[in-house]
Order: sequence, then C-alpha cells, then structure tokens
Amino acid sequence: MRLINTATLEFTEFIGSQLPAYGILSHTWEAGEATFEDAQAGLLRSGTSQGFHKVRKACELARDDGLDYCWADTCCIDKSSSSELTEAINSMFQWYASADVCFAFLSDLAPDDGIGALAGCRWFTRGWTLQELIAPRELRFYDRDWVLRGTKGDHAAIVSEITLVGESILLGHKALNSMPVGRRMSWAAGRQTTRPEDKAYCLLGIFDVNMPLIYGEGQRAFTRLQDEIIRQSNDLSIFLWTSTCGNRYRGILAESPDEFKCAANIVRYSVTPGLENPEYIMTNKGVRINISLS
Repeated sequence: MRLINTATLEFTEFIGSQLPAYGILSHTWEAGEATFEDAQAGLLRSGTSQGFHKVRKACELARDDGLDYCWADTCCIDKSSSSELTEAINSMFQWYASADVCFAFLSDLAPDDGIGALAGCRWFTRGWTLQELIAPRELRFYDRDWVLRGTKGDHAAIVSEITLVGESILLGHKALNSMPVGRRMSWAAGRQTTRPEDKAYCLLGIFDVNMPLIYGEGQRAFTRLQDEIIRQSNDLSIFLWTSTCGNRYRGILAESPDEFKCAANIVRYSVTPGLENPEYIMTNKGVRINISLS
C-alpha cells in the first residue's frame, strides 16, 4: 500500500498487512485531480488546483489527529499498471475499513447549508462512495470550506434515510454479511459511475469477493460479480430483482444494481434446521436448483 507522509507529502510504500495508522480521503472526482504522476514529480506541495488542495487538506487533518500517513485514491494508485489497479480495487474496502479515520469531503455542501442538505450532495449518488461510507470505523463529513459537519455516527438516521443502509450497518453494530445479498445490491441502485464496469467493481468489498478487472467488458462485469457471489453464497435473494427493460427475453441474472431497487426492505429470517436455502449452481443453460415449492 502506498501512503502519503503527512509531513513531507511524499510517498512511502508498505508491503503486506503491517501498516501504520493512517487517515483516508473520500470524495467525488472533479477536474484538476492530483495524479500519481503529479505526486511522483513532487507537485503535491505546490499544485494549485482543487484536487491538490484536497489531498493537502486531508493530510493536514490526518496530521492534526497524530497520524503520520494518509491515502487518497487519485494519487496513491499507479493507474498505468493494470496489476496495481486490480490489487487496489480488490483491496479498497479493506483499506477504508483499516483506516483510523475517513475524511469525506462534500464539495457541494455550502457552509450555510443545514445538515438536511446532505441528501442533495453528489457524494451520495456515486457508486464508489457506498463502500467508503460503510467500511470506515469513523467517517467525518466536511463541507466545501473543510468545516467539520459531524460524523456518520452523529447523522446515522439521516444518512440511513438517504442511502437506505441501515443504521446498524452504518454504526458497525451488525456485520455486513448479515444483510441479504439482494438488499445490499439495492443500496447501489441509482448510484452512478463514470465507467459501466465500475458499477460492479465498486461492489467487490460489499460482497467480500475478488475478481480481475477487464475494462471494456461493459455490462458483463456485473454478470461476473453475480457469478462470484453465487460461488460463495446460497443466498437466493440474488435472484430478487425486477427487469427495467420491459418484456425482452433475458437470463436469470440482473443487468445492473438498479434492478434490485425492489429488494430494499427484504430481511433474512431464521429457518427450521433442514429447511435452509438449498445449494444451487450456474450452468451453461442457467441455474440448477432442487427446491420444494409446497
């Protein structure tokens, strides 16, 4: 993992799981972001765009918390390396979960906006920020002037209303895998990503699965995500979706997280021993399952 030293604004690389304490930035991408190449050229200290300011401010906040390191997705990943990008995206949920604190920068939240204005912030509409909301132990919201507006714990009720993610998940009182697959998918319904493949890749950590990245595969990425989930789970709620494309003939798997909007309120009940969800497998013909319909 490549971290920014909060004093020098230079990179330090750490191999393996022995990481120092660090802060982490969550934000929405805009023009003028600081890149890996910029950081390599020593521009984190002198760059003048909003993107550079974001990174410097996150490092300053981390340093104020006594943290020597900080991480930002814009500049800490060498995106020219497909292997590094794959490793980073497959590890990202854990990186956010392992951070001491996450700084969520809401660039469109004005200083005089009340906390009710959170619902209109772009941060709540993006695919990648779903895991950045759920994974961290502590997440602090900052407005466009970097004024602290509270934590996800302070605003758990309104954040839950905006995102449909239960307060028990936001506060870490319930394990993420205690939620049905379909319900977790519903949290991503309506969220946007710049590239279609990222609608799948941004959910890897939500379902604790790993898979290679193939940019250019388009919607196929979401099919592969569901295949990976099915390999590890017999949760039938993965089939609880509603088509958004009318009566067109199609397969048993959804084409987008948007089709799981109907699963927002499903719950998992305890069942009588012997009546648990049956095992099933995907074949080249579809799904093979033995289940009682009585």
